[in-house]
Amino acid sequence: MRSGTVTFGAHIIGALGIDWATIESNKELPAPIAAGAERTKTWTVCVEAMEVPPLERSREWGSVPLGMHVETRDVSMDWT
Repeated sequence: MRSGTVTFGAHIIGALGIDWATIESNKELPAPIAAGAERTKTWTVCVEAMEVPPLERSREWGSVPLGMHVETRDVSMDWT
């Protein structure tokens, strides 16, 4: 692999389990990677308070309002 990106779909989940929004973020893959080789990498996925739906951000408690949480449920990669 010569180059590529990984896309994360971070879901904003409300206190009652409602999926309010999905925020995508893209990161570069650690390339190049030779055929048969393995590479391990971790990324931090951040969600800005402004990306939380307006009804749920009347009071900000850090990045996500009280009672809500973030789950990274979707991950995809594109490489060449």
